Amino acid sequence: MTEQGRAGRGAQMTDERPAGERRAETAGQVVFDGVHKWYGDAPAVHDFDLAIGKGEFVTLLGPSGSGKTTSLRILAGLESATAGEVYLAGRAVTDEVPEKRNIGLVFQNYALFPHMTVAQNIAFPLRMRRMKKAEAQSHVDRVLTMTQLTPFRDRYPRQLSGGQQQRVALARAFVFDPSVLLMDEPLGALDRNLRDHMRLELKSLQRRIGATVLYVTHDQDEALALSDRIGVMHQGVLQQTAPPDELYEKPVNSFVARFLGQSICLPATRVEQGAHTVVEVEGIAGRILVDAENDCSAETGGEFMIRPERIRIGTDRPDTAERNAVACTVAAQVYLGPQIEVHLRTEQGAEMQVIVPSAAKADYTTGSAHWLSWTARDCRFLARVN
Repeated sequence: MTEQGRAGRGAQMTDERPAGERRAETAGQVVFDGVHKWYGDAPAVHDFDLAIGKGEFVTLLGPSGSGKTTSLRILAGLESATAGEVYLAGRAVTDEVPEKRNIGLVFQNYALFPHMTVAQNIAFPLRMRRMKKAEAQSHVDRVLTMTQLTPFRDRYPRQLSGGQQQRVALARAFVFDPSVLLMDEPLGALDRNLRDHMRLELKSLQRRIGATVLYVTHDQDEALALSDRIGVMHQGVLQQTAPPDELYEKPVNSFVARFLGQSICLPATRVEQGAHTVVEVEGIAGRILVDAENDCSAETGGEFMIRPERIRIGTDRPDTAERNAVACTVAAQVYLGPQIEVHLRTEQGAEMQVIVPSAAKADYTTGSAHWLSWTARDCRFLARVN
């Protein structure tokens, strides 16, 4: 922190405290208030604001290098913020050492001690806190039961499966009743089937104990399945934070739309505003209507966006008084088991796709002509963020 920042916190003994601290008291269990992190001239996190309520499961989602892990490490005290403040339960902890923050950590590699049994690994944080042996044993027994690890208490990590090792890491993080649990890609080392199973176990466990969780991943399925809210990060900036369904249905810019789920995003220009926004879309003939409430671009230029499942496909031209419509030909099919992804191209060169049942794949042979249509409320005009 700068000397100016420290001086500002030193003045908080009066009743007229800084706005950030007053917000922290009411906003939630965890508050990031204007946090920045620079490495030399390179910004890793920029103007990061986020409040997490008690018992809430919040995920930071983004590609590698987006700043999500750096934000988590700043909360843990493993990285220092260049500017801004971090609060836990209303208390400024920006300059506190990690061991004073009462935070549990779970990482991708689990970091279990190979020479210790399951019970000894779980008890390790209690030993470091000099908890009395009888009390520590009670805590260990509780989390062993909670994580269904009691039958494995005397085994060593090498004698456990990947999913069991992951549960040991979780139990060790839970055992000292941390105020907040931080998880950085904890399921990344597991195969897909086990990962799907473990995320259900993790969410059930979090609900049972009411833990406040900040979770970091680049896996959108994990984020959607686990989270109460998701924050999408890109180039160190928190682009949007919302519940999973809202984030998917109402992305505010093209990066969020592309990163979360499948989407069709095409360069577009707003030409009219009113009850509907009218846009001209690159590669699509004519003009496209977008509900005014789905117009999210402050600029004239932006991107037209629609989810493939929102598009209706047919051989007959739809009523263009009610629906946007475009003629396409099939370029390719991708088999996805119960569904196929049909890739199409307009006469003007725009590439689009729709999802249809696999049983209908014979209807979408390469080169066949079709009409795609959708309503104004199904599409969005978004700010362009690359």
